Amino acid sequence: MNSESDTPERWSEASVYPDMWADPDKDPRNSEGPGPEGELATFQDFLSGYRLTLRMKCEGLDPEQMARRSVPPSTMSLLGLVRHLAEVERDWRGWIPPGDPEPTLYGDADGDFEGAVAQQTLVDSAFADLAREQAATDAALLAWPDLGARVIRDETAVRELWVHRIEEYARHCGHADLLRECVDGRVGQ
Repeated sequence: MNSESDTPERWSEASVYPDMWADPDKDPRNSEGPGPEGELATFQDFLSGYRLTLRMKCEGLDPEQMARRSVPPSTMSLLGLVRHLAEVERDWRGWIPPGDPEPTLYGDADGDFEGAVAQQTLVDSAFADLAREQAATDAALLAWPDLGARVIRDETAVRELWVHRIEEYARHCGHADLLRECVDGRVGQ
């Protein structure tokens, strides 16, 4: 912490680039060789990278740090983001017929963020919820190999649902960078 305030000092585990999360040769998101072949493989690769980024931003934090709110009146926290993304995965899956959408995981409209309190059981269950919902939505979309198929309730193509999910994670990984830096000063990239 900075002695003049409660603001943490900025830091990084990277030694090559001091504004990066990790050195490029130690970053698990970096891979050798060419990128994936094909549209679906590209979507899956980007989504996997953002999912890993979110987990990395939460690593090493205790329940209080995970539940710490950013700036009032915002309800945003890292734990809230994990819960929100589990809810989003379930919600997007609900757009794929047949059947009715499943009930929300956390209740009211802002329940994913409002209910994000500093309890280890809540942190553990949020990550379990996220993993389960990710797997279920991945499986539901993989049942439609034609990415141009218009199977979504409002006649949206399957590819658009993949892109929406990538966009959702990308946006919230930006939030996670800022939230983590507020918690302990560790910078994102």
